Amino acid sequence: MSRPLTPVALTVLRMLSDGPMHPYEMQQRIRQHAYDRSVKITHGSLYHSVERLAQGCLIEPVETARSGKRPERTVYAITDQGREVAQQRMAELLAEPAEEFPLLGTALAFIDLLPEDEAARQLRRREMTLEASLAAEEAVYEALRKRGLERYKLIDHELFITRKRAELDLVRELVEDLESGRLTFNDKEAS
Repeated sequence: MSRPLTPVALTVLRMLSDGPMHPYEMQQRIRQHAYDRSVKITHGSLYHSVERLAQGCLIEPVETARSGKRPERTVYAITDQGREVAQQRMAELLAEPAEEFPLLGTALAFIDLLPEDEAARQLRRREMTLEASLAAEEAVYEALRKRGLERYKLIDHELFITRKRAELDLVRELVEDLESGRLTFNDKEAS
């Protein structure tokens, strides 16, 4: 594969590093381990990635079976090359910060398109949504820990929680500054 592994392809290789399985089982385990909270995975994207990885010889079919009237299910295993490529991609992702462009950054860059009171009102709405999202993520994290998942399998949740807390802190500060008048959208005249 000449292009870097997508997050979905990396997820497939991660699943198969535990042992051979078919895509439906991968999908179940992805949900079970809550990897779908860190990687956007649809049924179609999973099967497409499996197909591309097989074409690139990073995974290989090891068995095809049919159970009753169900469609055939192909079980895949990761190849040595697949394991090596996954490890190289992981090293890159951990070592090299990537430029990301979250939509909140765009909204904050152009915040002055709204009147100050409306911006504060919308940020207050975001604050409430962030509080609920943060509480839900913390509950998921605690439930997974209680189920016995090791911390290393939940570090992505820790990142998500940390980012949500930081965003919530910033949003609260912006709301306070807008409502108090410490932040305005008026340019100061040059002296």
